[in-house]
Amino acid sequence: MGSGPRYRMPLRRRHEGKTDYRRRLRLIKSGKTRAVVRISNKNTKIQFVIYKSEGDHIVLTVTSKHLEDFDWSGCRSNMPSGYLVGYLAGKKALESGIEEAVLDIGMKHPQPRGKIFSVLKGLVEAGMDIPHDPSILPDESRTKGEHIGEPTVKEFEKVKKKLEAF
Repeated sequence: MGSGPRYRMPLRRRHEGKTDYRRRLRLIKSGKTRAVVRISNKNTKIQFVIYKSEGDHIVLTVTSKHLEDFDWSGCRSNMPSGYLVGYLAGKKALESGIEEAVLDIGMKHPQPRGKIFSVLKGLVEAGMDIPHDPSILPDESRTKGEHIGEPTVKEFEKVKKKLEAF
């Protein structure tokens, strides 16, 4: 560990590997609501966050656990469930008056056509205005779960119809 009169300890959340302050500042300066996407080993979570001087204000939270209300019984952290959570979050955001946002992926490294961008595809197809490059979105076959198996595709189609009627 560094020492001496000129050594400056990094900020705590940067030191812990939790926050990239430069990226956060750029997102906040846009003045738009942030669509914060976090994917764990078991769940996918989307939060719509507005910056305020006293701290971030979470307007809406949607997790993959909410898919159980629409009869989703598959894995809650794979690509089809990510798309469905994004679609549901986009619908709920539009209901609550959030029409545009900026994607905030945190400290994750962006992998084109990955899980995070399947969530983005769901948000965009729900009707939200989120700036992105269409080449990073996954193929339709992967968002449906054809690479996983036929039961997942059938369940995906069933849940998507219920979400469209929502």
